[in-house]
Amino acid sequence: MKAQSAQASVSRFAVPAIRCAGCISKIENGLSAETNILSARVNFSTKQVVVSHLPALRADAIKAMLERLGFEAQILADNSLTEDKGETDKLLRALAVAGFGMMNIMLLSVSVWSGAMGATRDLFHWLSALIAIPVFFYSGRPFFSSAFTALRHGRTNMDVPITIGITLATGLSIYETMTSGAHAYFESVVMLLFFLLAGRVLDGMMRDRARAGIAALLKQTAPGAMVLNEDGTTRWLAVKELRPDMRMVVAAGDNLAADGVIESGTSNFDFSLMTGESEPQPKGAGDLVLAGTLNMSAPVTVRITATGEDTSLSDIARLMDEAGQHRSFYVRIADKAARLYAPAVHSLALFAFVFWMFMGAGWHQSLLISVAVLIITCPCALGLAVPAAQVVASGALLRKGVMIKDGSALERLSEADCALFDKTGTLTLGRPVPVDLDHLTLPQKQVALALAQASKHPVSKGIRAALLAQDIAPVQLDGLEEVPGMGMSGRWDGVPVALGKPVKSESYLSCQLMIGTEQVDIQLEDEIRPDVSQALERLKALGLSGTIISGDNSASVAKTASAIGLTAQAGASPQDKLDSIARLHSMDHKVLMVGDGLNDGPALAAAHVSIAPGSASDVGQQAADVVFTSDSFLPVALAVQTARRTMQIVRQNFGLAICYNIIAVPLALTGMVTPLIAAIAMSLSSLIVVGNALRLNSAAN
Repeated sequence: MKAQSAQASVSRFAVPAIRCAGCISKIENGLSAETNILSARVNFSTKQVVVSHLPALRADAIKAMLERLGFEAQILADNSLTEDKGETDKLLRALAVAGFGMMNIMLLSVSVWSGAMGATRDLFHWLSALIAIPVFFYSGRPFFSSAFTALRHGRTNMDVPITIGITLATGLSIYETMTSGAHAYFESVVMLLFFLLAGRVLDGMMRDRARAGIAALLKQTAPGAMVLNEDGTTRWLAVKELRPDMRMVVAAGDNLAADGVIESGTSNFDFSLMTGESEPQPKGAGDLVLAGTLNMSAPVTVRITATGEDTSLSDIARLMDEAGQHRSFYVRIADKAARLYAPAVHSLALFAFVFWMFMGAGWHQSLLISVAVLIITCPCALGLAVPAAQVVASGALLRKGVMIKDGSALERLSEADCALFDKTGTLTLGRPVPVDLDHLTLPQKQVALALAQASKHPVSKGIRAALLAQDIAPVQLDGLEEVPGMGMSGRWDGVPVALGKPVKSESYLSCQLMIGTEQVDIQLEDEIRPDVSQALERLKALGLSGTIISGDNSASVAKTASAIGLTAQAGASPQDKLDSIARLHSMDHKVLMVGDGLNDGPALAAAHVSIAPGSASDVGQQAADVVFTSDSFLPVALAVQTARRTMQIVRQNFGLAICYNIIAVPLALTGMVTPLIAAIAMSLSSLIVVGNALRLNSAAN
């Protein structure tokens, strides 16, 4: 019996060869059966494997196990969460070479198809060979390397029959060219490579848009800190050199490099990564501050309590990664179909060769029929069914200000049946604006504008925007000064004026305008996004019920919930949001999470699918599958509608691909199809699938 997970170590591996559900199953089942391995999880989006194992088992031994399973692996040092971004670039270059070769060979083949004979035909065949052979070796490398690795370890994958088909077709074409034969199939080979690579490039482009939220989150931590020595001097230490009980001096404007407790000083901190609220929080001696938070006002001295992987920021990163691992078990329809592809095609091609040899057709004709079977059953249409629809739908949504970052996001978005919404910055704009400025006199408005336009504070920006909308002109102030934590001050015709720091109560936010001895309050609120009610009605019509789950205080959450008619949970931590999603998942719900802050990162990753506004933090945007850029909330409903339409097209594409194979395969088996016709038929099936996907151009209207 395996040891308990409490004794486990965790190792990560980059495995670029993960391509389908069969790869996931083979790795997870194969590693889990090994002694000393507690569990293995494949993250399909990042092509990484996370292995929980006993400390006695070394990472290099696990790497060897992966290689015995047929997968080249690389140990990720220090639990790196990076992703190889170069694969799509390589595929794109291979696609460009294949496209160049295809156009030129097709041009040369026109003369042969038109009836060129003798030396003229041989010349065009040789010219085609000079172009096709370099293309074969360069553009075919992605398939050759994958097939060779699989065969070397005694397994097969969908690249094996592709490699066999194009290699045999190229070999036969060279033989025909050298013997002045009537037919060569160089155009078939290059055309096949082009369409196969097109499918992989489309899928790779969508995968490269996948979230990189954990890396973005960890960037919130400062690279190091100024540490206070016992003699009062300071020295700079990198994060990895920091230790608990050290004292670090954090200047205004710096991010914290570690968790700690303030020993001296008072300042405002941006704690949005934990609470989701954009308003700075005042912290003083004895208060806890966290790695990644921004010191906004004044220098403080902090005694370190946790560093590196023990910080709260790293905890959130781990939550995001674990949530992403759970989601990696989502298997797309095309991958399920691909499991049976290789053995079925091998069997058909072998059957065709043996049958026609038995019928006395000779090795040349039998081999041609076998190659035609391999080519005509190429899964181009099947491979393009999903990515073509995804790319077209993503482009249509992008024109509406909605960016789809993960290829499978549309599929998961179409399945969502309930929604959780963060409040600040999601249902609301996250920008405090004055509730009513009519109680201010014209001179007061002019002074307030002059003070507000000199500050970058969110409250000042809100006041400035509201006053400019009323065509107010600012007065001329002297001695303008912004005191951290206190607000803006100056003099107007010798009279002291100031716009004080915001004060937040349970129900509202306000700041104080002072002109001499005169004082007046300006009340502010975070406006609800335009079209929220309409968007929620459309989501409800689509079968998605919604509720608010926010880290804000209960009074502000209740006010927003009442205004839009939703139930709500206030004061929710990142773990609370994860627990809510897990509870809904246990009830077989597919959760759509809509949030914006760092504190929403784990929830965005754990949900079945997630959406963030363009105003979200970098981590929120990276963790989400979908990002919308407008202030309106309607894009959320539009994304769900388009996703459902996309999946209808995907199902139609699979139907077209299946019908093509039902018709084409028997023709190839009976010898009625040459490799050239097989390549053309395969290409036409791909074009039909792409053409059907193009109907999604109007799906987002």
